[in-house]
Amino acid sequence: MRWQVKSRNDSDDAKSDIEREDVVPAVVENVEALGEKNPEDVDRWLNLKSAIHRKLLDRINLSMLDKMSRDQIMEESGGLIFELLAEENAALNTRERSMLVEQVLDELLGLGPLEPLLEDDTTTDILVNGYKDVFVERFGLLEKVPVRFQDEKHLMRIIQRIVSAVGRRVDESSPFVDARLADGSRVNAIVAPLAIDGSLLSIRKFSKKPYSLDRLVEIGSIPEQVAEVLKGVVQARRNVLISGGTGSGKTTLLNALSSYIDNRERIVTIEDSAELQLQQEHVARLETRPPNMEGRGEVTQRHLVKNALRMRPDRIIVGEVRAGEAFDMLQAMNTGHDGSMTTVHANTARDALSRLEQMIGMSGIDIPAIAARNQIASAINVVVQIGRFSDGRRRLKSLSEISGMEGQTITMQEIFRFHQTGRADDGTVLGEFQATGIRPKFLNHALEHGIEMSPELFRPGLKIG
Repeated sequence: MRWQVKSRNDSDDAKSDIEREDVVPAVVENVEALGEKNPEDVDRWLNLKSAIHRKLLDRINLSMLDKMSRDQIMEESGGLIFELLAEENAALNTRERSMLVEQVLDELLGLGPLEPLLEDDTTTDILVNGYKDVFVERFGLLEKVPVRFQDEKHLMRIIQRIVSAVGRRVDESSPFVDARLADGSRVNAIVAPLAIDGSLLSIRKFSKKPYSLDRLVEIGSIPEQVAEVLKGVVQARRNVLISGGTGSGKTTLLNALSSYIDNRERIVTIEDSAELQLQQEHVARLETRPPNMEGRGEVTQRHLVKNALRMRPDRIIVGEVRAGEAFDMLQAMNTGHDGSMTTVHANTARDALSRLEQMIGMSGIDIPAIAARNQIASAINVVVQIGRFSDGRRRLKSLSEISGMEGQTITMQEIFRFHQTGRADDGTVLGEFQATGIRPKFLNHALEHGIEMSPELFRPGLKIG
């Protein structure tokens, strides 16, 4: 084979990487089912896979891998892996041999045991609690899966492969890190000594095909009428704040809304870990940088927001505001960058405004509370509150408009809300979207941009969807 260039020393036969009697039974049909039924056989399988992987690395020319597709590598490696299995006296049937080839290639080219979970479109979160316990979220509900790593070193090797790909590091001196996968999926890892029972790895998967508002309407997250209003809000260049809890779908909604930005506009995105999947042609993506080993070189979101103002943006999109960058973001919204968007962690729309006020205080600028609230009231036009309900589904909870200041209080009026009425026998949350009857001020701005919305959408008590 063209990539098999290393020779094997005959003395290697003297001692196998695993004991000869530790072979995987040929009756095993599925390694996941084996994990549930017989842990000892799973250990033998993992030992065998590790041995084949190490010997494969001794036989191949790694520099050739980048020039070959996975199918080519799989085709050429099949015979070699079969030879290595014969050397190990491993009694495997055709199905198991094919499975082993796939898993060895996952170790060689991907993220090992995580690859099948990453390929599963129904999986939205992958949570690794030490090398033995792996959980996933499917359809909003957590479940344990019979996938595991060989040992802690194996898990650490996969974590290092992820973080090194984006120029970051994780070790005892820097024991936690935020990173991303090539497809934009969000990754967080925390290792010893902070992780007591083994390294912890969390992956928030993003769909390979970005969600659109139409798709969110189809799955029942947003009613069609409200989606039309949101579309008009974006096209009318209103500043939008998306609020919600962890895992509620803030970034997904931000991606969906951004698809309605005009292709002729210049968009600058700012994120801790680049996750947004904007479809426009003119997008400038910026990402923060953590400090180096000497504690220097850190680039925060606040630095990037300030720099973005010099990049001639039409709109600025900040993945999430967490601290002092909120002040600079509000300043940008107040100085001609209409139509900018960001997200914030908060349980209600009112809490979101309170959090923004607190973040302004974190900027280090001594500004009176009333001035901070005036900044918020004049910068933010629409607050979209979303949440994940007990049945695992993510829904829009309310759409509100900031109408100004009344004394020292920011005035906000709710336009649409989701009213929960109960739960079905299978746990599904029951409810309906309602219009509050308030006609929003942004309708006038929409008309200026040639966007018409039917007044019937805002009729008091209107049940939507």
